[in-house]
Amino acid sequence: MNDYTVGVEQEFLLVDPRTRRPVPLAPEVRSLAHAPGDLDVQGELTPFQIEIATGVTSSFEELDEQVRGGRRVLVDAADAAGCRLVASGMPPIGEAGPPPGSDDPRYHQIEYSHRRLVSGQGSCGLHVHVGVSSKAEALAASNKVRAWLPTLLALSANSPYYGGEDTGYASWRWMVWSRWPVSGPPPHWDSPEQYDGTVDALIRSQVLLDKAMVYWDVRPSVDHPTVEVRVADIPQLATEVSVLAELVRALVVTETSEQGVDDVLLRAAYWRASRDGVDGLAADPHTGNLSPGFDRAVALVEHVGAALRDRGTLSTVERQIDWLRHNGCGAARQRRCPDPESLVDELIARTREET
Repeated sequence: MNDYTVGVEQEFLLVDPRTRRPVPLAPEVRSLAHAPGDLDVQGELTPFQIEIATGVTSSFEELDEQVRGGRRVLVDAADAAGCRLVASGMPPIGEAGPPPGSDDPRYHQIEYSHRRLVSGQGSCGLHVHVGVSSKAEALAASNKVRAWLPTLLALSANSPYYGGEDTGYASWRWMVWSRWPVSGPPPHWDSPEQYDGTVDALIRSQVLLDKAMVYWDVRPSVDHPTVEVRVADIPQLATEVSVLAELVRALVVTETSEQGVDDVLLRAAYWRASRDGVDGLAADPHTGNLSPGFDRAVALVEHVGAALRDRGTLSTVERQIDWLRHNGCGAARQRRCPDPESLVDELIARTREET
């Protein structure tokens, strides 16, 4: 029997406390980080970013503790390295890239093959892994999750600023990330053979260097027996991370007879979620009809309510959705700061708030 374990990867920016711009200190932060237990500090595409992964967890409480502990590890290491940890999907001031004097062969391969796409790709997301028994189960989970990906993006949207200016989007990270040729919502899959054949063809076309460059927002993990959901911006607060992960787990657990969604309408719903976050209007990926973003969030909780109730987390998730209704998603909270400099200071404080 599958217990549907969960693990998450949190990506963060490293910024200079004086200039508030990204600084390439990930190697130093990584060397200073002392991660206990199953926590694992990892590098990212650029040295302006740092990532920490939890271990495999079997309860909401265990995951929440590791999410907070992981942030504490990186906050302390960044302080020791002379920089600060920031949970934002994109750097509000400056940009994270390109890496200065990078000698990473893989980075240079990607830079050669994808060229200008690599510039400014220092975006930070949240990746949620749910344990599955096989690739077939991972692909079935991908099909179940597809229709709700815009809602998960809207709930997590936390990147309205870039280059010191408001982009007009709640998740500018998703707009930037969606430029990769294999990104955004995955196709509907009929079998593992179809998935493998598609990925192999993309590698032959050199659109992908390897399977690790499959950047769809849901994919079977390359290295772990999990389905990986990677649609979310990195949230400001640890509680937001844990609740989003719980919603993803509940979506994977929940059986559904729901009809598949049209790829064009799904992409349209993504765009609306990226622009408005959960505080504006959401497009139904089945019909295109608009409704308040929070109505879609409530519908998501209702859809997975039985799975949340069985795990004892329904009231926790409902409280967090109510908190977001009153306080706004991360993008709305970022926009309340009077200027980009004070915004970065606020994000530094929020990132360490629940550690």
